[in-house]
Amino acid sequence: MAVCDVVNTLAEKVGEVEVNDKMFGVEVNTGVLHDVVCMQRANRRSGNASTKTRGELRGGGAKPWRQKGTGRARSGTKNSPIWRGGGTTFGPKPRDYSYNLPKKVKRLALRMALSARLSEGNLVIVDNFEMNAPQTKEFVGVMKNFDFKDCLIVTDADNANVQLSARNAVGYKVLPVAGLNVYDILKFSKLMLMQSSLEQLEARLMV
Repeated sequence: MAVCDVVNTLAEKVGEVEVNDKMFGVEVNTGVLHDVVCMQRANRRSGNASTKTRGELRGGGAKPWRQKGTGRARSGTKNSPIWRGGGTTFGPKPRDYSYNLPKKVKRLALRMALSARLSEGNLVIVDNFEMNAPQTKEFVGVMKNFDFKDCLIVTDADNANVQLSARNAVGYKVLPVAGLNVYDILKFSKLMLMQSSLEQLEARLMV
């Protein structure tokens, strides 16, 4: 098993911890990561784009002019798609873009993303990160100790004070272990894990 340093919020080493090679030593396959990221992005699409067909427009019941004798092209309704302001032919309608991948593939991609951050040296394990009250300035100060311009922080439980403190700080996001996903790991250049979250992470990924 690989050994990682454990630091405090001042970026000072306070110990070491062994991490599971099956979670942090997986060979990275960019194709698998790409598939899972595409799935997540598709599942987040609202799919609410909509246009009206000629039958959904108001009016258009009267024939604009008589069929023959005017010298103009025949027309049956002002809602015709070839008219300005008419209906749309084959336009978008609300739809569901979401799809799913096998659980094993999603777990594998998550392990690959964690392994990538560790191999890059962009993974930090912190012994504890607690805040007595929401304070963005204090949170940003902790990030400056690590010289992180952007970072994903993973906690062992819903830490409301840390989440509220990070909400107004640009470039940072706080997630519980249950919400950890491939897209967010790859989106942020740095990953910070609480030492207490490692067991929960192993229980989730080594099923």
